[in-house]
Amino acid sequence: MKHRIKSAVFVLGLLGLAALAQADALVALKDFVRDVKSGRTDFTQTVSSPDGLRKKISFGTFEFQRPNQFRFAYTKPFEQLIVGDGQKVWIYDPDLKQASSRRMSQVLGATPAALLAGASLERDFTLKPLAPEGGLEWVLATPRQADGSVQSLKVGFKGASLAALEVVDGFGQRSRLDFAGFVSNQAIAAERFRFVPPAGADLIEQ
Repeated sequence: MKHRIKSAVFVLGLLGLAALAQADALVALKDFVRDVKSGRTDFTQTVSSPDGLRKKISFGTFEFQRPNQFRFAYTKPFEQLIVGDGQKVWIYDPDLKQASSRRMSQVLGATPAALLAGASLERDFTLKPLAPEGGLEWVLATPRQADGSVQSLKVGFKGASLAALEVVDGFGQRSRLDFAGFVSNQAIAAERFRFVPPAGADLIEQ
């Protein structure tokens, strides 16, 4: 009987620790949005097909400055640049020499960029702490206005440090970004969030 009581106390203790970890992740996300005004990090992106059998891995850097300025620069295996200047989102493919742009209000919505670089976290997302997994503490961010392009977003923290972001799109494809060497609140040149199409590039504006 005593052994059962001890086991029950131990299990309840573990559940209590898990609840604390979940609460910590939610606090970490809110603190990140409130306190981190700019940042830079390297990332590894793994995109998995809905059945999990096919994967593509890319590498690059991510920079942002609130509100709504960001820069994803993919370096391997192919170069690609995505820049949000606060008004428009630009996508440039050096191999195709093609640039496209759309108004930020049309594309930002409840996206990973909005989650990380936006200023309206709880207006755009419903937040729910999840159980720790893979050494990280997670928060589920569900878009309040679903448009079909994003099913769910998960943000992972290691302590107070942003560590990962996982997105499931409307087709069930899963994209995970693992961050490394995150530096917060560093000065970032304004030019990093401007894009001028290179001479000779095809330009598509929507």
